[in-house]
Amino acid sequence: MSLPNKSNISSKKNSGFLPPPINKLEDTGLSSLWLQDLALKIMYFQGFMTGLKVSEELALPFAGVVDQILEALKREKLIEVKSTQMGLGDGSYQYAITGAGMLRAREALDRSQYAGAAPVPIETYNESIRRQSRGRIMVTARLMRQLLSHLILSEDTFQRLGPALNSGTSIFLYGPPGNGKTSVARAFGNMVLSQTMYIPYALFLGGQVVKLFDSVNHQRAPEEDTGTNGTGSMRTGIRRDPRWIKIKRPFIVVGGELTLEGLDLVFDDTHKYYEAPFQVKANGGILLIDDFGRQQVRPRDLLNRWIVPLENRVDFLTLHTGRKVEIPFDVLVVFSTNLPPRDLVDEAFLRRLRHKIEISDPSFEEYREIFRRVAQQKGLAYDDQGLAYLLQEWYIKRNRKLRASHPRDLCDQILDIAHYLSTEPVMNRELLDRAAQSYFVEL
Repeated sequence: MSLPNKSNISSKKNSGFLPPPINKLEDTGLSSLWLQDLALKIMYFQGFMTGLKVSEELALPFAGVVDQILEALKREKLIEVKSTQMGLGDGSYQYAITGAGMLRAREALDRSQYAGAAPVPIETYNESIRRQSRGRIMVTARLMRQLLSHLILSEDTFQRLGPALNSGTSIFLYGPPGNGKTSVARAFGNMVLSQTMYIPYALFLGGQVVKLFDSVNHQRAPEEDTGTNGTGSMRTGIRRDPRWIKIKRPFIVVGGELTLEGLDLVFDDTHKYYEAPFQVKANGGILLIDDFGRQQVRPRDLLNRWIVPLENRVDFLTLHTGRKVEIPFDVLVVFSTNLPPRDLVDEAFLRRLRHKIEISDPSFEEYREIFRRVAQQKGLAYDDQGLAYLLQEWYIKRNRKLRASHPRDLCDQILDIAHYLSTEPVMNRELLDRAAQSYFVEL
């Protein structure tokens, strides 16, 4: 599939957000004592560390910030200098935690075992999401044809998908299994992945830490100016807050494992910090809820949870203390289901979902084009007469529905059988019958 060039995708003008540089402790938005505890926890786990290594672990510039933290810890005899390297600056001094420092580190670990990059205050994060808002991704019919060029869809379905994507709110994809609902959603995801944004490694919220960056769900974006030289300056001379990471706009997929608890802050009782929920990790991108209706929680309860975020573009998360926190909801939510809509929710709930689009069974002509493309891709000699035989014997006579996924699976069956028989993979009656017999099950 050839993706449209990023420059061809028209959207609301990006603010050009760049996390502002940190010049002094106050710029972090965190208290000096809290940062001292974080530094002690890191040194408690890692042992001897240079000032520059502490700076790297804290994701804070050494000059004006980490040097001040280390100086305060030295004055209180919580750390001590073990060795120095002349001529390389204070950042090359090697520090070790003292006995008193270990006691304070253990006290801090009892409150929270988070020992990573310094978090960003929630207010700063909220403002960054508003500034980096996707806005409405405006695609044209021509761009949609590029985006979905690998799929065979009816013209009616195609014409409805573009406005749905442009809405930037919610899409409800339904229809029989195997016709490309997930493929359509993933094509949308490929588009957002061509764009980038900044997110913090972690958030600071009411004295608590919320881990945001997730190496499974977030993809790092190439950034020539990434990293620091120990002074807070980026290696190319561009200065920014190193607590942030440049990523591709997120495309996150959840399925049957989704629960109501997974849509709120998840508190780790052992480590005593939070993990951000799926929709927060998806901020600025797309959240695909696949197999909607097959979760352990009722569809009605899930939709109730989405009402406020979808309508007001704001979400509310709850700390284990009971405090509620407002956070922007800049997510395109795509619901995908194989189940009949009437079995999931009533009309009032469906009305809250902006676009409802059925991905129906392909026509005979569409099925033929899918089969031809798949056969060509897999190195199988396509034959119209062979396909006509397959349709007559295994679909029409048996009153079997066409599915867009069948050509791919049947071609794989033919290849498996041909390899076993040491024969050429072709669409003759023998191989077609054997493939269909081993693939279809009468229900």
